[in-house]
Amino acid sequence: MKYSEAGIGRVFVVKLEDGEIVHKYLEEFAVQHNIKSAAVLAVGALNENSRMTVGPEDGDARPVTPLYHTLHAPHETAGVGTIFEGEDGLPRLHMHVSCGRDGEGLTGCIRVGSVVWQILEVIIIELTDCSAKKIKDESTGFEILEP
Repeated sequence: MKYSEAGIGRVFVVKLEDGEIVHKYLEEFAVQHNIKSAAVLAVGALNENSRMTVGPEDGDARPVTPLYHTLHAPHETAGVGTIFEGEDGLPRLHMHVSCGRDGEGLTGCIRVGSVVWQILEVIIIELTDCSAKKIKDESTGFEILEP
């Protein structure tokens, strides 16, 4: 295990609206407000045709080949995530959501293009004095948190 310590800074209440791409708008918001590190909570809904990463094709293969799922209709959604700077200094949202509709459920990472249906309520809790960054891992191809 590796870790670092951080403090709590500003707290933002954000309303994403119908048709907005979640990771794109939250990363733009982070740039506009100079958010380098944060915890993120979200509740609302994602629209049909939203894409999510739902696992690796083979957990032992390198590089990792991801599995994707596309929602067939709007789904109720709750999610948690983080924002940390990448090696280029730009913020990266890493958020997993659980989605449900009519008794079926799905959990995945929204980084590949999840779109808001009507509203997504988001709380961003800024982390201050935080040295953690996302560093490219050549083996997996992922940007991995380095505390």
